[in-house]
Amino acid sequence: MFEGKRIICIAPCYNELHKIDKVVSRIDKSLIDEVLVVDDGSTDGSPETARQNGAKIICLKKKHGVGVALRKGIEYALSKKFDIIVILAGNNKDEPNEIIRLLRPIAMEDFDFVQGSRFIKGGRYGNMPFYRILAARMHAWTFSIFSRKLVSESSNGFRALKASLFKDKKLNIWQEWLNNYELEPYLYFKTIRLGYKTKEVPITKIYPPKALGYTKMKPLIGWWSIFRPIFLLGLGIRK
Repeated sequence: MFEGKRIICIAPCYNELHKIDKVVSRIDKSLIDEVLVVDDGSTDGSPETARQNGAKIICLKKKHGVGVALRKGIEYALSKKFDIIVILAGNNKDEPNEIIRLLRPIAMEDFDFVQGSRFIKGGRYGNMPFYRILAARMHAWTFSIFSRKLVSESSNGFRALKASLFKDKKLNIWQEWLNNYELEPYLYFKTIRLGYKTKEVPITKIYPPKALGYTKMKPLIGWWSIFRPIFLLGLGIRK
């Protein structure tokens, strides 16, 4: 426990061999009560490497989308009555030793949602091409306009949140249109618009070498997937 709170760390995974094992092994098990890897139909044996490093595994058997994987992880966390949910990437681009930065504002200052940002003072990033930097900046700019709160980062999946948020029926992550990249910005957007306390903290984001698999996001399709919740929610088309 951290400050008397039971904490679970969820990492979605799809074919992250030689990466997901490093993610799990780098997490401080004295801080996190359980590490959960939700495997979205991997075919490369990566879930077993995570299990060998101490993670609990939920296997979806076939690929559904990162949103489905996260949803399954959240459902598990709620069923086991964890207090705080930490989410980080399964491809080893986040720094697990920075999880404490996400937890402190929730456990000690009573924030509801803490978003990691590579773009504020103290944050940093690496191995990130210019077009990705530009896209991340544009996402945050657009997100800020429609959510009505200025943020520096909105497309980063490294964050922590209170499990009690999901008692609010207006935070409906079980909609099918959230099956892919949509779920992550949806969570942040809705938390802000519903009036919960949110905060950004500086984090590090270093993308893995291209030879190991730089990213699973496909140009255009993936980008639209992560941008469209902003417009659909902001214009009241979706809830």
